[in-house]
Amino acid sequence: MTTQPPLRAAIIPVTPLQQNCSLIWCTATMRAALVDPGGDRPRIREAVTQAGVSVEKILLTHGHIDHCGEAGLLAAELGVPIEGPHEADRFWIARLGEDGRAYGMPDAAPFEPNRWLKGGDSVTVGDLTLDVYFTPGHTPGHVTFHHPASALALVGDVLFAGSVGRTDFPLSDHQALIRSVTEVLWPLGDDTVFIPGHGPTSTFGHERRTNGFVADHVLAG
Repeated sequence: MTTQPPLRAAIIPVTPLQQNCSLIWCTATMRAALVDPGGDRPRIREAVTQAGVSVEKILLTHGHIDHCGEAGLLAAELGVPIEGPHEADRFWIARLGEDGRAYGMPDAAPFEPNRWLKGGDSVTVGDLTLDVYFTPGHTPGHVTFHHPASALALVGDVLFAGSVGRTDFPLSDHQALIRSVTEVLWPLGDDTVFIPGHGPTSTFGHERRTNGFVADHVLAG
């Protein structure tokens, strides 16, 4: 008999920016969280129905529109709380309305999370507990979620397969981003699989060997 993994995840690309909204759930309880549901609410709700899970909260890595533009509306529709990001991203959430007009996302709207997160916090999904890490750089209030037992991290726009997050936004900090990757993410282990905010999944070990921005040999040079 095959043992069911404690956590399962599905990726739902949303918004014109093809952002990876993740549906993660506890297989023991079938209770779920939506991570970074930036837009395309009907598509997200269809994925939830197909998975046969019950969403109990929304988790946010950071305040950019493609990650949280419609999070407030979706939370109201589902009757669930929002946890994250770190409060340093409050200014990004406050401007979601104007950013929505600029990016062709008219439903984007500001909201107030039920809980701001900081490094050292934890969040629960069903019987699962995920650790929260503060990973600024791309935005000042970016956080990462990690489930140690599954060796899975949801890293938002800190790290991508073959690249890293942009740092040309207001209050971005490239050196802080590099520190977040090398001092916070790498210690979670080379075997850790990560779901980035855009593009395919990868592992920290693969990126340490091959990533042109943060590979060990690149930073050593």
